[in-house]
Amino acid sequence: MKRAGTRRSPENWIFSPRNEKGKTMSGKASVIGLGKLGSPLAACLAAKGYSVIGVDTDVKKVEALREGRAPISETGLAEMIIGARERLTATQNIEEAIAGSEITFIVVATPSEPDGGFSLRYAIPACRAIGAALRRKKDFHLVVITSTVMPGMTGGPLKQTLEEASGKRCGADFGLCYGPEFIALGSVIRDFLNPDFVLIGESDARSGEILESLYGKVCENYPAVARMNLINAEIAKLSVNAYVTTKISFANMLARMCEKLPGADVDVVTSALGMDTRIGRKYLKGAVSYGGPCFPRDNQALAALAKSVGAPADLAKATDLFNRGQVTWLAEEALEAANGEAVGILGLTYKPNTDVVEEAAGYLLAQELAKRGAQVTVYDPSGMANSRHVLEGKVTFAASAAECIEKSGAVVVTTGWREFSEIPAKVWARTGAPRRVLDCWRELKNLEGVEGVKYVRLGNGGAGVLLMQTV
Repeated sequence: MKRAGTRRSPENWIFSPRNEKGKTMSGKASVIGLGKLGSPLAACLAAKGYSVIGVDTDVKKVEALREGRAPISETGLAEMIIGARERLTATQNIEEAIAGSEITFIVVATPSEPDGGFSLRYAIPACRAIGAALRRKKDFHLVVITSTVMPGMTGGPLKQTLEEASGKRCGADFGLCYGPEFIALGSVIRDFLNPDFVLIGESDARSGEILESLYGKVCENYPAVARMNLINAEIAKLSVNAYVTTKISFANMLARMCEKLPGADVDVVTSALGMDTRIGRKYLKGAVSYGGPCFPRDNQALAALAKSVGAPADLAKATDLFNRGQVTWLAEEALEAANGEAVGILGLTYKPNTDVVEEAAGYLLAQELAKRGAQVTVYDPSGMANSRHVLEGKVTFAASAAECIEKSGAVVVTTGWREFSEIPAKVWARTGAPRRVLDCWRELKNLEGVEGVKYVRLGNGGAGVLLMQTV
């Protein structure tokens, strides 16, 4: 692995985490929480040679892992669990997991509070149970907080709970690190094994070294490592996601401008911007609002942190306000396009290859249109089940993309699922008034000039553009 701009070759990439006496650790880990991140984390550690014990209060998740099945839906997880089954087990007993491991990752939910901060109502009990188990353990044990928490929480309430429950001192008898992951659902395994960088907040150098060594064995791309104190790592985690949301919103702002200017094309503009190394191409795609379980709430949490300490957070607040306004804007565009007919929505998940609909553009759009009294038909390859608890009775759930299209006078493509771009042009066509198609991602390449279809590439001013690139 590399740090501070250095690069280490694979032959020097050595895994040798050591305990306080210098003895090489055995490679036994436990993961508390087997949800969207915890299950893939446990599977990845096992696939890379660790003996892993997963822990969850949900007996179904525990039984699934014991039986070699994936507790949750995630790309590649089922196959990875099967391949690492002999090194992977699960229990509901935290004490058992602590006794059988030397490093523990806490990956429990930290729900957002009304003020935008994160709750510790699951993390505190987990730390209390871990501390009680550590009281009966002689060897040095490293605890890693992977769940996103507010700055000051790892070295504050969580550390205090561990010390009080264990009767031991952090940094001497056990270690504590903050080790968040920068992953996206649907690509958790790929992102975990190939991170842009590894962020480690440490209570002491020994704990940081142990965790860095673990990543040295697990990661496949020799990432840079940023080690720092606990609070700096907590701030950095929120800051990374908040900065990305600002970049997304800037691209979306450009898209809205380009739509109003004949001949303008947001993809041409952002391609030019991305050539500047100070900006880069990643997440510079003008489309619709960002969503999912991390981006919206991390941005809000950074604003909440600033408010709590009396610092300005106007940029974070503006980004959140603009992002939420995108759903209102898209609803108005859809209603105008439908002209009294039903609106179809293709895409309810916040990105392709996941079943998560939390804060997703299509999911929120369906709610907004239903609230306005519109007739709405929706379809998504994976997000239908997770949408029903809110949308049932308010919208029509189509059995296929083709059915959604057939029932709608206007169709909004809100998620870039590959299967949507592969729908034959004839499925979109109809006689009579043309069907209007609002393509938020501009990926339906086969609809230009199709009879019976008015194809609208959002982010495009409507006139032809010649892209010229000098290499």
